[in-house]
Amino acid sequence: MFSKVFSGAVHGIESRIVTVEADISDGLPVFDLVGYLGSEVREARERVRISLKNSGYRLPAKRITINLSPADMRKEGTAFDLPIAVSVLVSLGFLTEESLEGTLFIGELSLNGEIKKVNGVLPIVYMAYEQGFKRCIVPACNVREGAVVQGIEVYGAENLVQLAGFLKGSLMMEPCVLKEEELKPGKEPYEVDFSDIVGQELAKRAIEIAACGMHNILLIGPPGSGKTMLARRIPTILPELSFEESLEISKIYSVSGLLDNNQSLIRSRPFRSPHHTITTTALTGGGRFPMPGEISLSHLGVLFLDEFPEFSRNTIEILRQPLEENEITITRLNGTYRYPANLMLCAAMNPCNCGYYPDRNKCRCSLSQVRHYLGKISRPLLDRIDISIEVPQTDYRELKKQGKGETSASIRERIKLARELQYVRYEKENIQFNSQLSAKMLAVYCKLEKEEEKIMEEAYNRLHLSARAYHRILKVARTIADLEGEERINTKHLTEAVCYRSMDKKYWE
Repeated sequence: MFSKVFSGAVHGIESRIVTVEADISDGLPVFDLVGYLGSEVREARERVRISLKNSGYRLPAKRITINLSPADMRKEGTAFDLPIAVSVLVSLGFLTEESLEGTLFIGELSLNGEIKKVNGVLPIVYMAYEQGFKRCIVPACNVREGAVVQGIEVYGAENLVQLAGFLKGSLMMEPCVLKEEELKPGKEPYEVDFSDIVGQELAKRAIEIAACGMHNILLIGPPGSGKTMLARRIPTILPELSFEESLEISKIYSVSGLLDNNQSLIRSRPFRSPHHTITTTALTGGGRFPMPGEISLSHLGVLFLDEFPEFSRNTIEILRQPLEENEITITRLNGTYRYPANLMLCAAMNPCNCGYYPDRNKCRCSLSQVRHYLGKISRPLLDRIDISIEVPQTDYRELKKQGKGETSASIRERIKLARELQYVRYEKENIQFNSQLSAKMLAVYCKLEKEEEKIMEEAYNRLHLSARAYHRILKVARTIADLEGEERINTKHLTEAVCYRSMDKKYWE
């Protein structure tokens, strides 16, 4: 007898329908799996066979052939165990095809028939909703994750016996429905606040501008000046996620296996801070079975790279393409995977090995040592950083000042207003932030008057800027104007943006 069951496979962070076909016929008792399968899927025949036996179903001595279609797409992982088992039960007559109408199945089977957790449930359920499926059967451990998608019923099954009873109609199961507040990205109760930082007003101003337009920023200063302290407070001034943004981030975390059943949705902007020993693959993504890396896990949030020059040069040079294109493309023999990477890069570094250059009272590094240390960061990578700011040691009198500085909440309100201007301005464009402006868009949204053109020309020649650096100054100036509620970029905005670009000249030249 022939049967057909639907499942889904993750490709990058998107999903595709996989049709699981089963045929049971006379012949030698063989259990065959075909359809361009990975090793985990090929091993499914033993898991399914023993799981069915321990759930009370005896397989006849017949030829069982399972085909996973389309055959030109490689199937990886263990999520096909459940649809394979259901297709066999339908072919044997234990279940009817009518009971499976409009249903998609995902899940791994243990040998005793339990349905175990799998990765990538959220993007698969979302794809099922888009394809017009009425319901999804997922592992009970993943049910809250799948229930984030509205407009489709999501059931959590614990074992094969329970699922078979539900499909026959002898056992009731209720679809998981999340409360309304669980679907709203909320304000995270951060333990840190910008008011904790004494002094460093220039650095705080630069970080506010960077957070407003999602500009990449580099903090340079001696040890203990507060670079890490400043960076770790960036999430506290970023506006709350919209539901669409939260869903987009949650898909990435679902594919990576970083969502648990108590966390159905990522409710705050990511802040990722990998150690400088991280490998290229862990940063960018990929591997034998391609998975998102730290770059994609920082999507719509912050990627903080502390001790920037200590990272392997090959590793940080990989950042060039995703910082420019807001996505990372990984090509493997089995296909091409695209992961989103629309992030704000915040890097922090000392100016030399000992950390005190150019203070010659403390720094004992030779000029060649300083050049070698700074040379670990290439010019093309520096060109992709919009703002470079010096974070000096805090003066003792500043340190002993009474009273707190401006809170994260008040800074966040200003950023929120400026971002709303950006959302409205770029409503017809395929972008959200000033940092995403293309060269063509700059001519439309960053027009300069004669006086500003003259300043820009002088800065371009004196600082020996590249075309990319020139464009990034305009983007930062546009963000400064937005923070002040100005429609036009004027001299004040432009000169401030140029100052943020000139800091790298002090150290690298």
